[in-house]
Amino acid sequence: MIDHVRPAQLSDWFAAAAPQSARAVVLDVREPWELQTASVTAQGFDLVSIPMGELQSRLTELDPARPVACLCHHGARSLRVATFLAHNGFEQVANITGGIDAWSLESDPAIPRY
Repeated sequence: MIDHVRPAQLSDWFAAAAPQSARAVVLDVREPWELQTASVTAQGFDLVSIPMGELQSRLTELDPARPVACLCHHGARSLRVATFLAHNGFEQVANITGGIDAWSLESDPAIPRY
């Protein structure tokens, strides 16, 4: 099942989803130019950047035992990636609803909007 989590609720989702031994992951699936434009800072989670188009060939870089919250610009690409992960054995998956745009509005106004 895929959870839908607003950026402001992400730390609560991590606390509920992550077993004590597994550090949560934010999987940023945006393109490199988007990362240069606006990026989040890993605080209480690990940040992994894999563009959506490369995910299938790089899936082994992710651990299905760790909770993964997927991030894109507004939430559409990340939802597709979250669905893909859920169909490939990842049990704790969330889509960050509203993407980095919402993250800027709700959690960190220093992140540029584009």
